[in-house]
Amino acid sequence: MSGQTWKKFRANFCEFIQKLVTMCQYSIIYDQYLMDNIISLLTGLSDSQVRAFRHTATLAVMKLMTALVDVALLTSVNCDNCLRQYEAERLKARDKRASDRLEVLVAKRQELEENMEEIKNMLSYMFKSVFVHRYRDTLPDIRAITMSEIGIWMEKFPAHFLDDLYLKYIGWTLHDKVGEVRLRCLQALHPLYQCEELKSKLELFTSKFKDRIVSMTLDKETEVAVHAVRLVIAILKMYPDVLTDKDCENVYELVYSSWRSLAAAAGEFLKWRLFRDDLPPPEARSRRGKVRLPNTGLLRDLVQFFIESELHEHGAYLVDSLIESNPMMKDWECMTDLLLEEAGPGEEALDNRQESSLIELMVCCVRQASTGEPPVGRAPARKHPPPKDAKVVAEERAKMTAHFVVAIPALLDKFSADPEKLTNLLAVPQYFDLELYTTQRQEGNLLLLLNKIRDIVSTHTEAEVIETCGKTLEVLCSEQCAVYSRCNVARATVTDHCVNRYKEAVDDYRSLIEGGETPDADEIFNVVNSLRKVSIMYMCHNLNDTNIWDSLFEDLPKCLKNNETQMPTEALVFVVRSCFYSLLWALNEAEERGVTGEAASALRDRLRAYVLHCQLIVADGLTLELREEAYVSLCDLLIFFAEQVALGDSALRPLVLEADSHLCDLLNAAVQEFVFSHQNYDGQDERRIEELHKRRNFLAGYCKLIIYNVAPVRRAVDVFKHYIKCYNDYGDIIKATLSKAREINKQNCALAMELAMQALYADIRAKHPNPQRNSPELLELKELAKRFSMMFGLDALKNREALVTLHRAGISFAALEPSAGGQPPPNLLFLEPLAEFCAKLLRPDKRQVLRYLDARFPMQWAEEWAPLLAYRTALVTDAPDDRPPPARRHYARRNKGQAEEDEGDDNAESDQDAG
Repeated sequence: MSGQTWKKFRANFCEFIQKLVTMCQYSIIYDQYLMDNIISLLTGLSDSQVRAFRHTATLAVMKLMTALVDVALLTSVNCDNCLRQYEAERLKARDKRASDRLEVLVAKRQELEENMEEIKNMLSYMFKSVFVHRYRDTLPDIRAITMSEIGIWMEKFPAHFLDDLYLKYIGWTLHDKVGEVRLRCLQALHPLYQCEELKSKLELFTSKFKDRIVSMTLDKETEVAVHAVRLVIAILKMYPDVLTDKDCENVYELVYSSWRSLAAAAGEFLKWRLFRDDLPPPEARSRRGKVRLPNTGLLRDLVQFFIESELHEHGAYLVDSLIESNPMMKDWECMTDLLLEEAGPGEEALDNRQESSLIELMVCCVRQASTGEPPVGRAPARKHPPPKDAKVVAEERAKMTAHFVVAIPALLDKFSADPEKLTNLLAVPQYFDLELYTTQRQEGNLLLLLNKIRDIVSTHTEAEVIETCGKTLEVLCSEQCAVYSRCNVARATVTDHCVNRYKEAVDDYRSLIEGGETPDADEIFNVVNSLRKVSIMYMCHNLNDTNIWDSLFEDLPKCLKNNETQMPTEALVFVVRSCFYSLLWALNEAEERGVTGEAASALRDRLRAYVLHCQLIVADGLTLELREEAYVSLCDLLIFFAEQVALGDSALRPLVLEADSHLCDLLNAAVQEFVFSHQNYDGQDERRIEELHKRRNFLAGYCKLIIYNVAPVRRAVDVFKHYIKCYNDYGDIIKATLSKAREINKQNCALAMELAMQALYADIRAKHPNPQRNSPELLELKELAKRFSMMFGLDALKNREALVTLHRAGISFAALEPSAGGQPPPNLLFLEPLAEFCAKLLRPDKRQVLRYLDARFPMQWAEEWAPLLAYRTALVTDAPDDRPPPARRHYARRNKGQAEEDEGDDNAESDQDAG
């Protein structure tokens, strides 16, 4: 019994036991007949070797004890009421006292006490006879049931069950190897620690098992870890001094966990341990006399915690952990006061590191409050939040905008010399509700912000700062907003300034080169810096109306090794990038506004010329950075200018860029060099991670050509062959590419898998002309084949044509270059990894492949033909038509003597045949 049927039966069964005891609670359960027989039956069944009997009987006993606990509680209440009535009657005056009522109350109280004693005896008997044995049962579900019910007993009837005699069973079971059982233990303990009256009874248990509970916050089961953190919070509230600093540090680190529920629980712990807001803060004032807000001290503590955690790239995760449980995370005024107001008497000013950390955390808070989206890797429980949540997010965004519209110009002005702080602060306007600029009459602050952005772009040279300015201008220039016209004018001013600076710098540089002079460092810097700004602005804004394509394109030939014209290589990288964005903006404009035949031809000529230069740069570029930039541009252009660009407008047909064989070969060679050539970085983890991230982007760019059907699947063969060797670094990308390739065409994908195996086998033979069957290289090839076969799934019917095609191609490859004199061909060993796919074939297909194998290979039994025999054996498995049928024989009833005689005859015939 399983699924809904089991759940329904279980609920009804438990309800039946509860109703049975409830209906019999006043007399029948004390008659020493019904309950004695039920308990005896269930006790015997709970010790059965049959798992179903043992499970059901244990569940029944546990629920029976729970029902008796309810009866005991009611009996206890009645006994107390009876005692009060007796005392009230006894204290009356003699002439008003009813002596017969006193006798009735005494008798009733005595009966209730006897009933209570009877219930306790039944509970103790069942506990010792069933619970003590079943709490360590081999079946996890039985252990979970016992832990759930003992928690209920302790919560309902602490006078009897909340004792170390019973608590120890939960403490021991905290070490259970099954997560569900550990979870039930924590769930049983949590209500106990929430009741302040039970504090004295839990002291000994807490001292003994506190370390285990704290260690469970790192449990491999996320739900168990979450409940462990919540239990630690309850322990902290009940016993504020019991947790050591080491215990707390274990929980602190969980705010950076990738599991959002666990991080949120750790954030709540952090609130109760470090960020208590129930204590009145000391009054403090800034230098000019402004009263500090209550959260000032908490924010200082938060900044210090963030610095000491030494995970400065994960501020968004810390914010996500705390933002729901800590109001200080949305106290925008308090944050900006800490940054803008100078420290008053008795206050310690924030140092540079603290200011940077506070700004980073503040921007993360702004981002999450205005979007409602958690950081990458912490997916929300629901992909589409309900309208109520969306309304709350809109309200938070309006509050944030109303504050920072006024504060952001002052913040930019104060930190204008610090690139790191500027980069973070400039991102804040990207999350504004721009309509508030007009509805709240804040046009003056908008003008201040735009002027600040203009000044920052003109004075700063850091790429991160300029890029953030470009993105912020892009957001401010949303056409549907009322402030569009004013922001668009400011954007034009900024972009024109960048382009004019570029034209001046490059004209001066070219004039010096033509005059035979050598540019100095300042002139080189001006060219590089101006081109950097142009390329960054081109990424966010259309600069094609400035007509700088010809000037940019003029420098493309200088990217090649055989060109002797001097030009800074860093500037050339920006040239390649700027030309790429120019083409994308031209395509975007053509798609949105339409294009004439003449304009389409001009854009096509630009595209073809740029692609040709990029191919030359990839093949023979001046530096590795230039080659990589040209490679990325080619991969992206093949996607943007693919066949679908002409689906909506036939006038765009001339712009379609096809991946010809030469271009595919060039990109394949580049991806092998840029991605799969191994380099050592001498233990520099940060550089190694950055390099890996860059290589993954290169590989993803190439694989997109396969996924979007721009290049044929066979072009990914040299990528697929690295699946095992580079699984840790690129396995997810290669697997996703294979999955998409199968969706496009199963047969072509199967052939690509086989060709990848051929390529890897060819590499093995190039290193070892006569590879051995157990060599590490061949084992890697077998593992590759095994992974490929697993990707065909369980539905053999859908994949049968693809699998047969794969086997036929593999057999043909193994049969190439036949050797003379009966020697096996050099590729025969390829049949061993090919055998990994045999299990996926249907029986008729196995027979078909077997016939094809027999046509290409003669039947051989020598040892050097072992791969052929192994492959043939894999095909013959589960194909009874290709094996001699077993001897069939009709059996009849015979006496013992005749049976022995026949058996002897059979043995004799067998020996004779063997001879």
